[in-house]
Amino acid sequence: MKFGLFGSAQAQRGGPDLDSGQGFRDFIDYNVEAEALGYASTFVVEHHFTGFGQVSATLNLLTYLAARTSTLRLGTAVMVLPWHNPVLLAEAAATVDLLSDGRLEFGVGKGYRHNEFSGFCIPIAEADARFEESLGLIVKSWTSAERFSHHGRFWNFENVIVEPPTRQKPHPPIWMAAGNPDSIRSVARRGAKLLLDQFASIPLIIERFNIYKAEVESLGRRFDAQDVGVARAFYVAKDAADKRQAVETRLAGQRRMTELATAPGAMKSSMLSFDYTLDAAEESALYGTPDEIGKKLDALCAAGIEYVLLNGPAGSVENLRRFASEVMVGFGEARVVEVG
Repeated sequence: MKFGLFGSAQAQRGGPDLDSGQGFRDFIDYNVEAEALGYASTFVVEHHFTGFGQVSATLNLLTYLAARTSTLRLGTAVMVLPWHNPVLLAEAAATVDLLSDGRLEFGVGKGYRHNEFSGFCIPIAEADARFEESLGLIVKSWTSAERFSHHGRFWNFENVIVEPPTRQKPHPPIWMAAGNPDSIRSVARRGAKLLLDQFASIPLIIERFNIYKAEVESLGRRFDAQDVGVARAFYVAKDAADKRQAVETRLAGQRRMTELATAPGAMKSSMLSFDYTLDAAEESALYGTPDEIGKKLDALCAAGIEYVLLNGPAGSVENLRRFASEVMVGFGEARVVEVG
């Protein structure tokens, strides 16, 4: 089993005596240590207008992280294509891939948070069409050796050739987040890799994993389990009370996210289709003692899942180290070293 990271830095608002960038610098140090401990990748979110300082300029952050690391795969989870000029985004992503010597993992999505579409004054009803047009343009930008023009519903470009070239050929791996069965099958048909969210229960994650696997194999392609990244919150608890507090904090965070994401009276995205209970919040997370966490990982392993992306308390190096030395070491591909 391979382990990577998933999550976000946070910047604090405040007066002149507050270092608003410390959370971002802590995030960089956290990822540098993760590389030394044997974690394989980091996937960073993109969010806007939260009020609690989540990462917005994802590729900027990954560019800095690329300079501080040498083996860590650098993922976006996800770049929300409806909000971006696709040619400018293709250029920025290619720059990260080139400077990192081909370590970019390009996760893309349509978006699901009401407050973000509202803030950008983009109708959420246009998300699918904007996504499709933008993704096609990004791939064409990366693979076309000749100048091209494009005149579409949302974007127009005349006689352009996108630079720099990507380091990976024909382009960086493309990942897509999906939860609905038809959406999962669509990801497989596109030849993209699949990101599964951190809130779905383990049985539901296994069901979604199997839908993707079956669709890939039905297309006559060889299925690689490491083409599916399963996000899970993680926390190596000191005791039962410590675990309980962590679960309560997680549930409060889920409620805060839902308030931002859901428009009044609107149907919830599959990203938000989870139970708002302490039991559900605990079941879907890797919280507890090393043995408790190990049993949940055993269930994922038994289903054929091989790639887990861990979202832990912001900047908790102790948690990162404990997972590496007390959990990850038992699941292969761990390279635990003493740091600092």
